[in-house]
Amino acid sequence: MVKEIMRRASSNPEIAKEIEKLLGANKVSYKLVDLISYSHDYWPISFQWLLKGNVPALPDVVVFPDSTQDLIKVVKFANERDVPIYVYGGGSGVLGAAVPEYGGIVIDMKKFRDIEINAEDMFVKVGAGVNGMVLENFLNRYGYTLGHFPQSIYTSTVGGWISTKAIGQFSVKYGGIEDMLLGLEAIIPPGELLSFKPDPRAAVGPDLKSLFIESEGLFGIITKAYLKIWPYPEKRVLLSYASKDLEEALRSVREVMISGAKPAVIRVYDKVETLKWFHMAKKAKGKVGTIMILEGNKELVEAERRIVENAFASSIPIGEEPVKYWLENRFNVKEISDYLPLGIIIDTIEVAIGWSNAINLYNDTINAIRDVDGTLIAFAHASHFYPQGVCFYFIFGGLPSKEKGVLEYYNEVWSSVMKVVIKYNGAISHHHGIGRMRSSWIRESIGDVNFNLLKRIKEAIDKKNIMNRGNMVI
Repeated sequence: MVKEIMRRASSNPEIAKEIEKLLGANKVSYKLVDLISYSHDYWPISFQWLLKGNVPALPDVVVFPDSTQDLIKVVKFANERDVPIYVYGGGSGVLGAAVPEYGGIVIDMKKFRDIEINAEDMFVKVGAGVNGMVLENFLNRYGYTLGHFPQSIYTSTVGGWISTKAIGQFSVKYGGIEDMLLGLEAIIPPGELLSFKPDPRAAVGPDLKSLFIESEGLFGIITKAYLKIWPYPEKRVLLSYASKDLEEALRSVREVMISGAKPAVIRVYDKVETLKWFHMAKKAKGKVGTIMILEGNKELVEAERRIVENAFASSIPIGEEPVKYWLENRFNVKEISDYLPLGIIIDTIEVAIGWSNAINLYNDTINAIRDVDGTLIAFAHASHFYPQGVCFYFIFGGLPSKEKGVLEYYNEVWSSVMKVVIKYNGAISHHHGIGRMRSSWIRESIGDVNFNLLKRIKEAIDKKNIMNRGNMVI
């Protein structure tokens, strides 16, 4: 749930001056323009506040370290003085996880941008501040791909991917970031460097590096990662289909998934969103559209094509055009900033559910959103698939009444959706994380015992709670 405005910390110029002495003036800023720039991420509610002339919360200082030693100095300083630290990558998060709720220090990681390919062992060593598209383009030049294409790829960083458990559009074949991560380096309070080397697999006690996956900066600062790479695909096939309804389309995808085939991309749109992505196909009108991309070794691709064609035998083949249109427009996310100044709020909510409850969850969620007074649109697609289930990505837009206001409407929609997901025992987040928006439901979602264990782990690693203080309500 969102309050009218996050706590705004009072300015503490002494912190900024001391950090400046510690790192040098060229690595520190306490100019108001920078403090405001680093006060928010891409959370729609942050934009709402900014349009009103408010900020979610102001840090005391922004630092731009370029070495591990810089970071160790900052963490030691913050731990000694009980000053909060908030780590900032590309600012593409959509749930307020980067908001410096209690002031303190914001650390910009974008100077950690080294990239080194190990072609023999098929991994890349990469700095946590490397931009996603810069990394993919670099790999492509040498004949490789990471296979990780989140919608935020132009504005997100490797460290952010790991700390939010990001997933990309080609996830069915390549997996999420957790499947790509071989090792990492991180700094934890009171200023210790952890290093997990890139073993292909290891059974040497609990996998401690996993603590940093979807940790959202709670435990420390990721500085470096070792990620799997793949040869650039030699063949790509584009397919699309129109099914009579969502149930038929999901049944066909499930058949593909349990066969062992791994198309790179599978996206199933409900009847409303099909109008957007299949607008050029008359045969898809009034139906549910599915697009697929198969890529990789040409012999494997042809085998997967046969499996897909058999699974979608009852649907209408549409051809390549919807897939080409999606490829051209898939990174366009400007609707939020286009409509907010008009008073219309648009947001997305992604959740995961097993096959047995998928249709019920979809229907109940769409109905729950539409039942909220002020809703203009509500639709969804399924964009990540597993032999065990599916991720639904719900999109809603509303024009709240003056009496209700944007925040009340926004909270009501989110509450109604979370209630449905918890009812069906689904995952309240699939890849956007928890942040400050979902924190109200994390305990109910994972249970008291698990939540208390998470708190104990946090206390053991970060005794003074300096790392992303306030996030997940830990």
